[in-house]
Amino acid sequence: MRIPLTKYGLPQVAVFPAILIVIMAVYFMIARRYLQPACACPVSTMLAWLPELILLIVLIWVFSFFRDPHRVIVQDASLLLSPADGTIAAVETLDSYEGFEGPVLRIEIFLSVFNVHINRVPCPVRIGQITYKPGKFFDARNPQCSKVNEANEVELFRTDEPKDRLLVRQISGAIARRIVCAAETGQQYTAGQQFGMIKFGSCTELFVPARENLKSCVEKGDSVKAGLTILAKYE
Repeated sequence: MRIPLTKYGLPQVAVFPAILIVIMAVYFMIARRYLQPACACPVSTMLAWLPELILLIVLIWVFSFFRDPHRVIVQDASLLLSPADGTIAAVETLDSYEGFEGPVLRIEIFLSVFNVHINRVPCPVRIGQITYKPGKFFDARNPQCSKVNEANEVELFRTDEPKDRLLVRQISGAIARRIVCAAETGQQYTAGQQFGMIKFGSCTELFVPARENLKSCVEKGDSVKAGLTILAKYE
């Protein structure tokens, strides 16, 4: 049976829930022995058990954060699929970008702490160079986040025509302090295949040469899902 939790969540997906369960158990024993008998009314009783409810909500959220929902990926060489779940924060054409020749289409995706945080490749690719860049931890909604925050750059080469060079950037945020990238140089991936995740709120960017026959299919404010939403299409 498939467990709907990502392997990239280890060790947090095991450690955090275990800590919360221990705290809940200790509080339960304290509340049952000392707080509940002292409560003279229903409101006081409810307040006494409120911390236990809050801990339960946090526990559910931790499991939810590391969820790995099953997805059926469309294999179409003309499509560039979203590398992350979240909300489109920017769609723009740059005159140039390091490592590219000519104009570049940049699509930025903001991931809240409630989104699935698994990253996927946008199309069938071969992994090129992987570059880790240390940096700051500004809020992912800060316009400077993309320029100064800690990031991991994954170079991708399309295995189908046009054989463009792409770039996916995993960017840390104010809460996200752990970028996971399981990809290695030379590996080949199918469209929508998982290659890593960013833990606890972040940003993901896709860079692709701005060809005349490449049409953007999203705009700022759109909600997207990794491996399912079409970001751009070769016509």
